[in-house]
Order: sequence, then structure tokens, then C-alpha cells
Amino acid sequence: MISEEPIITVGIIDHSIEVHGFLNDEYVVNGVDRVAGEFSARPDNGFVLLNLNGAKDVRANGAIKCVGVSASSFSLKDVAIGSTFHWERNEEQTFRGNLRLVCRNDGTLTVINEIPVEDYLESVISSEMNADAPIEFLKAHAVVSRSWLVAMLERIKEKPSIAAPRAASEGQIVRWYDREDHDIFDVCADDHCQRYHGITKILSDNVRNAVAETRGMVIVNDGKVCDARFSKACGGFTEEYETAWEEKHVPYLESISDSAAQHPRLNTEQEVEEWILSNPNVYCNVANKKTLQQILPSFDLETTNFFRWAIEYQREELEEIIRTKSGIDFGILLDLVPVQRGPSGRIVKLKIHGSKRTIVVGKELEIRRWLSESHLYSSAFIVMTERDDKNVPRRFLIYGAGWGHGVGMCQIGAAAMATKGCDARTIVNHYFPKANIMKLY
Repeated sequence: MISEEPIITVGIIDHSIEVHGFLNDEYVVNGVDRVAGEFSARPDNGFVLLNLNGAKDVRANGAIKCVGVSASSFSLKDVAIGSTFHWERNEEQTFRGNLRLVCRNDGTLTVINEIPVEDYLESVISSEMNADAPIEFLKAHAVVSRSWLVAMLERIKEKPSIAAPRAASEGQIVRWYDREDHDIFDVCADDHCQRYHGITKILSDNVRNAVAETRGMVIVNDGKVCDARFSKACGGFTEEYETAWEEKHVPYLESISDSAAQHPRLNTEQEVEEWILSNPNVYCNVANKKTLQQILPSFDLETTNFFRWAIEYQREELEEIIRTKSGIDFGILLDLVPVQRGPSGRIVKLKIHGSKRTIVVGKELEIRRWLSESHLYSSAFIVMTERDDKNVPRRFLIYGAGWGHGVGMCQIGAAAMATKGCDARTIVNHYFPKANIMKLY
């Protein structure tokens, strides 16, 4: 295990043709020039061309590194957040630490931020949730986010190159998403890893205090730092690791009730239907707008009815979405049949039955992508089908529970626990009952 604070690399913008920004303080460029002000950068036949203040050009083979002189920050325009999700948009964001501009082999540019872990976490907590959320929740989130990051850094040491996880067989396509696309930086800045929107959203001392008071603290199981996960709202049950990712049982990422009382696991389609159509008294069942405003960042407040949700498709509409997202022509869409579910009701494998093709798709995120122009909120859903007199579907009604993969800590549930007076250790122990908190540095 590590014994001192790491420096990490965060991919802010990737595969870009040109980037624009501002060096808010003095930076040393490639160890020579000491500059500040407006800049633009673009790839140039394997070189990086950096223009400073519309006048001075710096051209270097492969990469340019800008090192802050003292507590320096830089701003970037048009940073994408929520890529491919329903809240996708571009923002101008400001970051602390060093700036690297790297020319990729495909002739595009990648913008990387080098930053100490604890500074990175201040931004993560403020980006994932509202900086004014209860401090005990923010402390719990800091421990969980730090654990995921440290565990990921350890995995990189063991296996620097990670292939895209995909398993295909006759009539089946199964894919899951982790950090397989990140080859020249440790983590990305978006929901694929952890939201990292720079210092723009650090609006209170709560976050700084939460990170400082938990400095170096992680959760451990069996002598190893836990690969801790979290999602926005579990819908009443958290999910097992193997539902969303590889076929590996992780003892500290098991399904639990998001409440003080343990609900029975969902074992049958009838139990799943009754659960999804119910309104259980669990932590993440938060309807109070004032509470949500306290714990969620502004753009997450645009997502309503996340605890229980519904979406309606005309058959032809859903056929076109699936054809576009999967690249497969199923013909007339005849049925959507859950083949395998996790204990929270999340579908691991879904059979899509069409007049031309029938394929089983998984895992949960791939299912969510195939059935929506962006993503379904979660794969914990049931399908009710309206059919004509020839038994051909007219309309598909999808009723769902929760927002996200549901594995590990439920962010809204954890925040609700804090509003009820639970401290950070109680929150962490609730979502990771087979793990302990340990201070590494």
C-alpha cells in the first residue's frame, strides 16, 4: 500500500483538434518560458503548437508541459461533462496544478492535469455533489472516492494496459465499462471515472474540511484497499459488483438494503415488479426539494423522479433507437425479456427478440445505452407491452428504479443518512459492511 500522497494525471479533454484557455497565474512552459495569459493549442504533425497571448508560439515534439510557479491555476473552455448521458453539456472550468498538452498518434490533442490526490478529491466531492451538503456525508464520500482512486492506481501498477472488456458469443453481446480507454492518463474527468470539474464548484469550506479531516483515509478489506464504487441513487437496494462489471465476486460490494431494516432480496420477476412499482421507505427515497437542493449539484437537480421513473416508447421509436445504438437491425421488435437480474432487480442480461434477429445483451450499462437515446436511468426496470390484435407490440412502457449502476455507496442515500444525524463512519460502514477504515498517510 502507498504511504504518501500520490500525484495523479487526469484527462480533462481528449482527442481534440484545438483547445483554448487561460493561464490565470505564471507557468513555466517546458522548463524555459515563464508566462501567463490566454492560450490556444493544437496538434501539428506529431508536435504540439502552443500559442500564448496571440503572439508567442511554443512548438514541441509530442508534448508540452506547463508547471505552475506557485498555487497556479488554468482555465479551459468547452470542457464536456456528462458525455453521452442525458445531462451532457460544455462548461468553462478552472483547475489547479500542472498542465500537459499531449499529441496523440491519431493527430489529436489531449489535455492532462497533474495534481496531488487530496487537491483532486476536493474537486471530485464538489463535482459529484453539492459543496454545501452535510459535512459527514462529504467526509464519507472523500473516504470512498479516495479508496477507489488508490485501488485503481494499484491496479495500474499490476496491469498497465487494460483491454476493452467484451464477451461475444452466438446470439449474445456482453460488455462492461471501466477505465479501459485511458492509456496516457490515470483517470478521466467525467462520470466514466469520477466527476472532476476543477475548482469552479468548490464553493464552501465544507469540502476542504471534509477532505482534510479524512486525509489519507481509505477503506480496506483483506489487507487491500477497496475498489469502492458509488452511484447516484440505488433505488432501495445496492447491487453486486458482478452485475455491472466482470464476473468476479467482491465481498465488500454486495447487495444491501438502503435502509436500517434489511429487505428481502429480489428473486423472482413478480418480486421485482412489486418492488419497482412500490414506494419503499429507504434512505434514497428523497422527495423534499429543499433537501435535494442541499445535496445535489445544480445540473443533477434537472433530473427528477429518479427514485421511481417511467418512460414510454412507440414500438417503431424504440426499434430505431436500438438499431442506431447497437448497429443491429432486429426487424420488428417483438419482445424485451430479462434473462438475468441482480439482487436489486437490475438486469444483467436482456433478450431483445425481433422478427429478424434475437440477441441477448449485457451488462447493465450496455442495456441502458441500447434502450435510450442517451441512457436509461438504471437497468432496474420492468417492461409492460401493449399489443395489437395480431400480438404485435404497439407500445413499450418501461418502469424503473434508481439512477446509476447501484454498486457500493448510494450517494443520495448516504447524504440522507447524514441529514438524519449519521456520522461518516456510520455511513461508510452501512454501504461497505465488510470493510474497515484505515489511514495510509
